[in-house]
Amino acid sequence: MSQIEEISPEKVEEMIENEENFTVIDVREDEEVAEGMVPTAKHIPLGNIPDEIDQLSKDEQYVMICRSGRRSMKAAEFMKEKGFTHVKNMDGGMLNWNGELVF
Repeated sequence: MSQIEEISPEKVEEMIENEENFTVIDVREDEEVAEGMVPTAKHIPLGNIPDEIDQLSKDEQYVMICRSGRRSMKAAEFMKEKGFTHVKNMDGGMLNWNGELVF
């Protein structure tokens, strides 16, 4: 079982509305992101995470998302292995997201 905390889509939406200090990272592929993203999300496809991880601060809080939550959990686990301590996974991914989308 993973040691990554899961966070509900509703909580993520609330955190965005409250302008809390965190970064949403969407690890889906380009064609998936074209269907809409969570507002404020940064797009880093899963395969690019190893190359782009050095550009991310280990002090920040991150919420990882994908379509269903599986790929984002892999990304979150990878980040934790690399020393990121404030990483959560959005439970159920975009399949459970009922909030606003940006294109």
